[in-house]
Amino acid sequence: MINYSLKCGNGHDFQSWFANAEGYEALRKAGHVACPSCGDQDVAKALMAPRVRAGRDKATVPAGKPDLTKPDTKVEAELSKLKAKVEAESEYVGNGFASEARAMHDGDAPHRAIWGEAKLADAKALHDDGVPVMPLPFIPTRKAN
Repeated sequence: MINYSLKCGNGHDFQSWFANAEGYEALRKAGHVACPSCGDQDVAKALMAPRVRAGRDKATVPAGKPDLTKPDTKVEAELSKLKAKVEAESEYVGNGFASEARAMHDGDAPHRAIWGEAKLADAKALHDDGVPVMPLPFIPTRKAN
């Protein structure tokens, strides 16, 4: 969607949304774009400033608001280090964690360090069957927003 500032032949300024630039042109040529004030169909795009935001890496934290990208406590710093170590030294298997852990335990897959996600019932079944698993105190970086 794109928002255009428009001006009719009688000098009235207004705005309207269109699917894209081609959609605006097609509707204008077909006579479906008209001034809401006077009904004039002699409509043209007016000069407008684009809405541009600073990129995430350029954004600044407003005064008085905490920087949530940095750990506040020693515990948070240690958890951050643990997360970095797990992500660097093991394979993320996503939602297939339970089946992959079971396959490794049963000898159907090569043993290696893995981590991922599992439903509570699946994790409990792994534990009950003697598969060595444990919950991690963080979510994958790609899911952190």
